[in-house]
Amino acid sequence: MSKENEKKGQKMWGGRFATLPSDALQAINASIGIDQKMWREDIDGSLAHSNMLAKTGVISNEDRDAIHSGLKKITHKIENNEFDFSVELEDIHLNIEARLTEDIGEAGKRLHTGRSRNDQVANDFKLWTRRALTSTIEQLRMLQKTLVNRAETEVQTIMPGFTHLQTAQPVSLGHHLLAYVEMLARDIKRLENAHENAGECVLGSSALAGTPYPIDREMTAKELGFNGPNANSMDGVGSRDFALEALAAISIACVNLSRLADEIVLWTSAQFGFARLSDDWSTGSSIMPQKRNPDAAELIRAKAARIGSNYQALLMILKALPLTYSKDLQEDKSLTFGAFEDFWLCITSTIGMMEKITFKRDNMRKAAALGYSTATDLADWLVRTHQIPFREAHHIVGAVVKYAEDNNIGELCDMPLQAMQQIDKRINQDAINLLSVEASVNSRVSYGGTTPKNVLAQVQKWKEKLANV
Repeated sequence: MSKENEKKGQKMWGGRFATLPSDALQAINASIGIDQKMWREDIDGSLAHSNMLAKTGVISNEDRDAIHSGLKKITHKIENNEFDFSVELEDIHLNIEARLTEDIGEAGKRLHTGRSRNDQVANDFKLWTRRALTSTIEQLRMLQKTLVNRAETEVQTIMPGFTHLQTAQPVSLGHHLLAYVEMLARDIKRLENAHENAGECVLGSSALAGTPYPIDREMTAKELGFNGPNANSMDGVGSRDFALEALAAISIACVNLSRLADEIVLWTSAQFGFARLSDDWSTGSSIMPQKRNPDAAELIRAKAARIGSNYQALLMILKALPLTYSKDLQEDKSLTFGAFEDFWLCITSTIGMMEKITFKRDNMRKAAALGYSTATDLADWLVRTHQIPFREAHHIVGAVVKYAEDNNIGELCDMPLQAMQQIDKRINQDAINLLSVEASVNSRVSYGGTTPKNVLAQVQKWKEKLANV
């Protein structure tokens, strides 16, 4: 530790201490390696705070102008990687304030009037989180647009729909892709709610009890884009539920991305053969030249676990903290920054894969016909045509399927009519005509169903909705 930085660090808060902290305390206490990501938020907060101090007469206009000039120079240095971040100065807040005071002198010492590192760090973190949420929402909408575009081209593509990963009923691939668009829409609502709940400006709460200076907290909040100031100073400096809610929202969103990623892994396997990833979204094997590995999709599954773990870790940090501020809260930023950065990688990778993935339509159609996937269509026909109870129809069709299995008949529509009528005389050619996978998909006309007409209507709805955001 340099003597100069030792003195700087001690001068910021160490007036009552006779000696400097131990090296181990310095190491565990410093957060500059993490919270320097908030440098822009810290400078924005200081610009707004000094503007307000000058407007209310707490500092002079000359001091405000000097502060603004100094902060602009620091901004330039950080943007050009010319700023020397000091571990001895602990965090981004003291690093910037110390450099400001060094550059502009006495005026720099006035910047901290009416605020504490407690409200400063909470406000910077909240501002960073709000901006991260806004960026994340924009990226999720980009993914929605990608999926809608792919769905539009695959409306007529038939694939097996699964339950228990067993062939259930044939569906449109476009319908399948739009399911994720709906999931992402709910993810966006959760993120928007988290953004709204992080809408109160903390600056002016000071250490925990407010400040005796005649400050204008509404002015500061407005300049920083918040909805207004928080109403309770203790809540302002001691709460991190805004970060917790943000992590919960992106944890759920990443689980949804992970489900799509897992389907990409399955679909691109030789066993499924439904799709092929482009070369730039595939990796190879060091020993097996034939391999095309979906590494990005696999890593998205792993990232979902990491992000969920970060949420759980912050939950545990917060669960036993008395009001107001405790140093435990220093760990909130590494968890939140890491989760968002991982999530952004997941979104970018998902968009890239889905833009270029090639679907093998013939393989999908063949797979959709396996497992007698149109059996339910026969049961529905019996109910509609002969008004028999569905459970009775279910029993009849079960016997039809057993016959088909025993006699190695590939699809129910290929089963001889005579064989079906030996099981139930009411079955006729009209019923068999409904048992192709195309007829099955076209019959699902209920709202939200997979018939191509419905899918096209949903595609159009989403295209119009996403064009306005």
